[in-house]
Amino acid sequence: DANRQISEYKFKLSKAEQDITTLEQNIGRLEGQVARYKNAAENAEKVEDELKAEKRKLQRELRTALDKIEEMEMTNSHLMKRLEKMKANRNALLSQQ
Repeated sequence: DANRQISEYKFKLSKAEQDITTLEQNIGRLEGQVARYKNAAENAEKVEDELKAEKRKLQRELRTALDKIEEMEMTNSHLMKRLEKMKANRNALLSQQ
C-alpha cells in the first residue's frame, strides 16, 4: 500500500513539474507579448503625436491660405470698383467729345 502511495505521489510530482514547466513557458510567451504590445502602444502614441503636430501645422497653413484668399478677394473687389470708375470716366469723356 505504501509503495502504491509513493508511486502515486511520484506521478503527481511529475505531473506538477510538467505543469510548472508549461506555466513557465506560458509566462515567457505572455511576457514577450506584453513587450510587443507595449512597443506597439509606444509607437502608436509617437505616431499620434506626430499626426497631431502635422494637423496643427496644416491648420495653420489653412488659416494663412484663407486669410490670403480673403485679402485677395478684397483687393480684387477694390480693383474692380476702380476699373468701373475708370470705365465710367472714359465713357463720360467720350460722350463729351
